[in-house]
Amino acid sequence: MAKFQFDREYRTMTSESFIIELADEEVGRIDLHYSPSVTYGTICVLASMTEEEIRSLISEIDERFVLTNDPFREDFVVTVWNGREHGNYSDEDFEGEEGSDLGD
Repeated sequence: MAKFQFDREYRTMTSESFIIELADEEVGRIDLHYSPSVTYGTICVLASMTEEEIRSLISEIDERFVLTNDPFREDFVVTVWNGREHGNYSDEDFEGEEGSDLGD
């Protein structure tokens, strides 16, 4: 069974986000949002991940983060996006462009 590593990007009172790694390779990210009774997750993974790996990932996220945050939660609802990385963008990428809302 796959063993995932998680590198936290941020944490607030009601949400957190992690980079997901498998065998020292970045394979995706998870954003978790905690409400009083339900935890919502959005997972973005590489297109090469199998259904079995995705189910294993969801189970591990539930055990390691969701249940430790709220062991009495009513549900864990997950949306999975499957694709390829297109790129990372920041304000610097849009400096000097007219009409850009980023960096203004």
